[in-house]
Amino acid sequence: MFIRALRPVLNRGCVVGQKRPLKPKHVCAIRVCLELADSHHDLALFNMAIDSKLRGCDLIKMKVADVMSSGQIKERSSVLQCKTQKPVRFEISEGTRALVEKWMQEELMVVSESLWPGRFHERPLISTRQYARIVRDWVKSIGLEASAYGTHSMRRTKVAHIFKKTGTLRAVQLLLGHTKKDSTVRYPRVEFEDAPSIAEAIDTKR
Repeated sequence: MFIRALRPVLNRGCVVGQKRPLKPKHVCAIRVCLELADSHHDLALFNMAIDSKLRGCDLIKMKVADVMSSGQIKERSSVLQCKTQKPVRFEISEGTRALVEKWMQEELMVVSESLWPGRFHERPLISTRQYARIVRDWVKSIGLEASAYGTHSMRRTKVAHIFKKTGTLRAVQLLLGHTKKDSTVRYPRVEFEDAPSIAEAIDTKR
C-alpha cells in the first residue's frame, strides 16, 4: 500500500481568508511613517493604491500616461483591468496628485514610461511579489499583524469606508469595476460594532 508523505503546512500560524482593509487611523499612521522616512516612491504608491482601489497586478502596470496629461496630474484616470479586460475609472485626490508629482521629479522617473519602475534597468516595473513585500513592510511599520493584511487590503480600504458611511453596495461595485454584484458582496468588511451606526446613517424614506 502506498502511503503519501505528509507535507508541512505552509500557512500554519497564519491568518487565512480575506485580508482586512485598513482603518482610517492605520492609513494615517502609515503615511506618517513614510513621511518620516522621506520615501517619495512609497508615499505616492501607498496613496495611489488607496485612491485607485486597483488590484495589485493593475496598480503596478500603471503608466505615466495613465495619470499625466499636458504636464499635469489628472484628477481622474482609467485603466484596463487585467482580470476582466474592462476599464475602471477612479479619482486621484489632491494629496495623491501632489505626491505623484513629487515622485515624478525623481531621477529614476526622468525617462520612465512606467509609473512604478523597478530598481534595476532590466526590470521595467516592480513585480507583484515586490509590491506584496512593500505592503507587508507598511503594515508592520505600525505594529499590525502582517499576515492579516495584503495587497488586497489596499484595494478594499477605501470602499470599506465608503460602504460603512453609505451602505450602498452598488457604489462599491462600480468603484471596484466588478461586472457582477456577487463578486462585490464579500468586499466590504463590516465589524459587529459598526452595524448600528451604518443603520442609523441610512435614511429610509417612506
